[in-house]
Amino acid sequence: MKRVSEKGERERVNGETEEGSALPSLVKTEDGTFTAKSGLFDECYHSTRDGALKESLKKHVEPAFSLLGSRKQGTGKGAVTILDICFGLGYNTLATLHYLDREGLNTPVHIYSPEFDKALVRSLVDFPYPKEFAPYRDVIDSIAEKGVYENAKIRIEVIFGDAREFLHATNLLFDIVYQDAFSPKKNPLLWTKEYFADLTVRLAPDAIVTTYSSATPVRMGMVENGLYVYVPPSSDVRSGTIASPSADLPLEPIDMVLKKERNPDAAPLCDKDFK
Repeated sequence: MKRVSEKGERERVNGETEEGSALPSLVKTEDGTFTAKSGLFDECYHSTRDGALKESLKKHVEPAFSLLGSRKQGTGKGAVTILDICFGLGYNTLATLHYLDREGLNTPVHIYSPEFDKALVRSLVDFPYPKEFAPYRDVIDSIAEKGVYENAKIRIEVIFGDAREFLHATNLLFDIVYQDAFSPKKNPLLWTKEYFADLTVRLAPDAIVTTYSSATPVRMGMVENGLYVYVPPSSDVRSGTIASPSADLPLEPIDMVLKKERNPDAAPLCDKDFK
């Protein structure tokens, strides 16, 4: 979660990964679960106010699956394919497994998650995860060792490398995207309009994109690539954004034309401003 897999950032840490640098320091969040703070980005992987587990469930997993609904779950249309940008501590991926079990869903799920920091992933065998993730000890151990976990219903693959290179190379279409990189201020190249252009062509027609960001430049980058943006379902965490190629989600649409009229200088983030 909130990990970058961007070439420009990797080059700042002596080669292909952050290996060799200190592992992130633990931080306890408001819901009692632990996150960590990245020394490289000087930012926590989760909102300490909302809580690590609560943020993953309430901002990403629960709204994504509730909106995807019967269009995929139990309809025989195959697995739900998820892109988790990026893997980090693995909360979004593990919270997905927890949600499926909690709700009694037999939906096959394939999760793909770019991550540049192999040392971090290897260290997760010792991370103090919440009790809700205890049933997934074998998942954590397998991912830490091999970067992959698979059983009859679930496949999880961590792609060690650059997230944007992965988007260029893959032919997969994603039903759900957890857009959860470090913040636009810290990691802008995973929030530009060019990034969202790369992402949009890899979305299924009814895909759901969840993010904690409500920043106007982020939403403009989505809209300029043909996505519709919505106010997320109400919950007890701070609001972000839901985006989709679909114009008919049962949510309040965000009027970006009005926002642009009120702020004529607003513009999406662009690659050229950060390279």
